[in-house]
Amino acid sequence: MKYESTIAIASTTAPEVTFTIQRMSFGRRVELTRHVRELTKNVEFLEAGGDVNSRLEAALLLGEVEKLYLKWGLKEIRGLWIDGEEATLEALVAAGPEELCKEIVAAIKRECGLSEEERKN
Repeated sequence: MKYESTIAIASTTAPEVTFTIQRMSFGRRVELTRHVRELTKNVEFLEAGGDVNSRLEAALLLGEVEKLYLKWGLKEIRGLWIDGEEATLEALVAAGPEELCKEIVAAIKRECGLSEEERKN
Protein backbone atom coordinates (compact mmCIF):
# COMPACT_ATOMS: atom_id res chain seq x y z
CA MET A 1 0.00 0.00 0.00
CA LYS A 2 1.25 3.46 -0.85
CA TYR A 3 0.13 6.32 1.35
CA GLU A 4 0.84 10.02 0.93
CA SER A 5 0.82 12.03 4.15
CA THR A 6 0.00 15.22 2.25
CA ILE A 7 -2.52 16.30 -0.36
CA ALA A 8 -2.11 19.08 -2.95
CA ILE A 9 -5.13 21.28 -3.67
CA ALA A 10 -5.63 23.87 -6.40
CA SER A 11 -7.03 27.07 -4.94
CA THR A 12 -10.44 28.26 -6.09
CA THR A 13 -9.93 31.79 -4.73
CA ALA A 14 -6.50 32.24 -6.29
CA PRO A 15 -6.41 30.13 -9.48
CA GLU A 16 -2.61 30.23 -9.89
CA VAL A 17 -2.04 28.94 -6.35
CA THR A 18 -1.66 25.35 -5.20
CA PHE A 19 -1.32 24.49 -1.55
CA THR A 20 -0.31 21.25 0.11
CA ILE A 21 -1.84 20.25 3.42
CA GLN A 22 -1.06 17.51 5.90
CA ARG A 23 -3.40 14.55 6.00
CA MET A 24 -4.80 13.41 9.30
CA SER A 25 -3.10 10.64 11.24
CA PHE A 26 -3.67 9.32 14.72
CA GLY A 27 -0.73 11.20 16.21
CA ARG A 28 -1.51 14.43 14.39
CA ARG A 29 -5.14 14.27 15.56
CA VAL A 30 -4.02 13.94 19.19
CA GLU A 31 -1.58 16.84 18.75
CA LEU A 32 -4.16 19.09 17.10
CA THR A 33 -6.88 18.25 19.61
CA ARG A 34 -4.57 19.09 22.49
CA HIS A 35 -3.69 22.50 21.05
CA VAL A 36 -7.22 23.41 19.99
CA ARG A 37 -8.63 22.37 23.36
CA GLU A 38 -6.21 24.65 25.17
CA LEU A 39 -7.27 27.64 23.08
CA THR A 40 -11.01 27.01 23.04
CA LYS A 41 -11.77 26.02 26.63
CA ASN A 42 -12.82 29.58 27.49
CA VAL A 43 -14.45 30.61 24.19
CA GLU A 44 -18.02 29.56 25.10
CA PHE A 45 -17.79 31.31 28.44
CA LEU A 46 -16.48 34.49 26.84
CA GLU A 47 -19.06 34.41 24.03
CA ALA A 48 -21.85 34.16 26.59
CA GLY A 49 -20.57 37.25 28.39
CA GLY A 50 -22.62 40.33 27.71
CA ASP A 51 -19.80 42.83 27.60
CA VAL A 52 -17.86 43.89 24.55
CA ASN A 53 -14.49 42.91 26.01
CA SER A 54 -15.61 39.30 26.54
CA ARG A 55 -16.92 39.01 22.99
CA LEU A 56 -13.72 40.57 21.60
CA GLU A 57 -11.61 38.16 23.62
CA ALA A 58 -13.67 35.22 22.29
CA ALA A 59 -13.24 36.47 18.71
CA LEU A 60 -9.49 36.79 19.29
CA LEU A 61 -9.28 33.22 20.60
CA LEU A 62 -11.24 31.91 17.61
CA GLY A 63 -8.84 33.77 15.30
CA GLU A 64 -5.94 32.10 17.10
CA VAL A 65 -7.58 28.71 16.53
CA GLU A 66 -7.85 29.43 12.79
CA LYS A 67 -4.18 30.44 12.76
CA LEU A 68 -3.32 27.23 14.62
CA TYR A 69 -5.09 25.12 11.98
CA LEU A 70 -3.22 26.96 9.24
CA LYS A 71 0.18 26.52 10.89
CA TRP A 72 -0.59 22.91 11.83
CA GLY A 73 -1.88 21.78 8.46
CA LEU A 74 -0.23 23.83 5.69
CA LYS A 75 2.90 22.17 4.42
CA GLU A 76 3.57 24.20 1.27
CA ILE A 77 2.12 26.95 -0.89
CA ARG A 78 3.06 27.48 -4.54
CA GLY A 79 2.23 30.16 -7.06
CA LEU A 80 1.83 32.98 -4.55
CA TRP A 81 4.18 35.92 -4.25
CA ILE A 82 3.75 38.46 -1.45
CA ASP A 83 5.52 41.79 -1.77
CA GLY A 84 7.84 40.39 -4.45
CA GLU A 85 8.84 37.28 -2.51
CA GLU A 86 7.67 33.71 -2.77
CA ALA A 87 5.08 33.13 -0.05
CA THR A 88 5.92 31.29 3.12
CA LEU A 89 3.53 30.26 5.86
CA GLU A 90 4.63 33.21 7.96
CA ALA A 91 4.17 35.69 5.08
CA LEU A 92 0.77 34.20 4.25
CA VAL A 93 -0.43 34.68 7.83
CA ALA A 94 1.08 38.14 8.20
CA ALA A 95 0.34 39.73 4.83
CA GLY A 96 -1.35 37.25 2.49
CA PRO A 97 -4.87 37.35 1.06
CA GLU A 98 -7.40 36.63 3.79
CA GLU A 99 -9.75 34.71 1.47
CA LEU A 100 -6.93 32.32 0.56
CA CYS A 101 -6.15 31.79 4.25
CA LYS A 102 -9.82 31.00 4.90
CA GLU A 103 -9.90 28.58 1.96
CA ILE A 104 -6.82 26.74 3.23
CA VAL A 105 -8.17 26.54 6.78
CA ALA A 106 -11.47 25.14 5.45
CA ALA A 107 -9.56 22.50 3.45
CA ILE A 108 -7.54 21.54 6.53
CA LYS A 109 -10.71 21.22 8.61
CA ARG A 110 -12.33 19.06 5.90
CA GLU A 111 -9.25 16.84 5.90
CA CYS A 112 -9.56 16.56 9.67
CA GLY A 113 -13.10 15.25 9.21
CA LEU A 114 -14.70 18.02 11.26
CA SER A 115 -18.44 18.54 11.06
CA GLU A 116 -19.87 21.85 9.78
CA GLU A 117 -20.51 23.00 13.37
CA GLU A 118 -16.98 22.04 14.46
CA ARG A 119 -15.55 23.87 11.42
CA LYS A 120 -17.25 27.08 12.53
CA ASN A 121 -15.13 26.96 15.69
